[in-house]
Amino acid sequence: MLYYLFRFLEQYQIPGSHMWQYISFRSLLTLILSLLISAWFGERFIKYMKRHNFKEAARDEIIDPFGEKKKNVPSMGGIIIIVSILVPVLLLGRMRNIYLLLMIVTTMWLGFLGFLDDYKKRKNKEGLKGKYKIVGQVSIGLIVGLVLWASPDAKINENISTERQGIETVVTHKSESVKSLKTTIPFVKNHNLDYSNIMGFCGKYKNAAGWVLFVLLTIFIVTAVSNGANLNDGMDGMCAGNAAIIGVALGILAYVSSHIEYASYLNIMYIPGSQELVVFLCAFIGAMIGFLWYNAYPAQVFMGDTGSLTIGGIIGVCAVIIHKELMLPILCGIFFVESVSVIMQAYVPRMYKSYCKLRHKPVRTVRPFRATPLHDTFRKTNMQVLRTMARYKVDGIWLYNWPQRLFHESKITVRFWITTIILAALAIITLKIR
Repeated sequence: MLYYLFRFLEQYQIPGSHMWQYISFRSLLTLILSLLISAWFGERFIKYMKRHNFKEAARDEIIDPFGEKKKNVPSMGGIIIIVSILVPVLLLGRMRNIYLLLMIVTTMWLGFLGFLDDYKKRKNKEGLKGKYKIVGQVSIGLIVGLVLWASPDAKINENISTERQGIETVVTHKSESVKSLKTTIPFVKNHNLDYSNIMGFCGKYKNAAGWVLFVLLTIFIVTAVSNGANLNDGMDGMCAGNAAIIGVALGILAYVSSHIEYASYLNIMYIPGSQELVVFLCAFIGAMIGFLWYNAYPAQVFMGDTGSLTIGGIIGVCAVIIHKELMLPILCGIFFVESVSVIMQAYVPRMYKSYCKLRHKPVRTVRPFRATPLHDTFRKTNMQVLRTMARYKVDGIWLYNWPQRLFHESKITVRFWITTIILAALAIITLKIR
């Protein structure tokens, strides 16, 4: 809104009004504003939640060794994150930009879905049923995919590499913006993968089939990253810190994709209009850092599903918009590993039991990890896990004795942050590794 006001004032040569056309100025202003809002609003939100008894129930010591310290901590802190993102973006962003509108819709949609889950947990500790959460995640993924398919504003300028005398490679971009199914793929020379080529077996319908594949992949990415962020939200400051780091990397990728000279240098496609994503991601980063003011150990507020589902959705949708979705397994490696650990913990015991029955061997419960998501493995002893299993009358348990000692959750959190920094740097470096 302020963007359009100052662009109007620029006609009358008001001093300073021309600054609003620079993406760097608006982005940094958004970052500062989101930080201030999260700090100011966060304190008042926490007091409000305590007055109205929106508090976390005491956790079983077997499940969470630090659970007693987290008693009566307010939840639904994701509302702080959402407000700290939306207010600066609405004030400083160009609201006619299709990409910015998609990010706002994603934030509000998944924020509302997470809020329903957190609110229902007041009466029913299990919260919203899993199938309803999946439907909500699939729905927003479908909306994003279809909008990017149908919108005339969602276009790119394809990058073209030409060799001069077999020595130098020059990268140029087509002058015309077009609808494209190409995406950036790491570790490949020309960086581009065309979904329509994957669906080449469909013959003359391969382009339509490619768009169907794109929409389905968008649904999968939004759902998977959203759930991965949700699983990562298990320790004070864990998810918020990782998300801030990932947001910085996505901001860099969005900026170079919106700048034709940087896009030519990195040999990636030029995406007109994606510079507004930098404004949004700066608000996202500021909201994450501001939320850490209250969520770092010992936490004064938890983000709940209101925050974690929203965070994952924002990351997934942003990556799809800038055609960098195939880099997410590297960039969001922590979320990916957390999700894989949960899947392995569920299916490896079943597979091993089936193997034992097939080979007529004694049936045992084999658990590849002490506890999942993976970060819980580093703060639980084998004895705590065995006590938990005994409660559910599970016999014949075999556990790996790794790691051999426990870590405080603040140390686990910081080490996961460091890992995410390495992965984020690696994801950016892949633009030059081919």
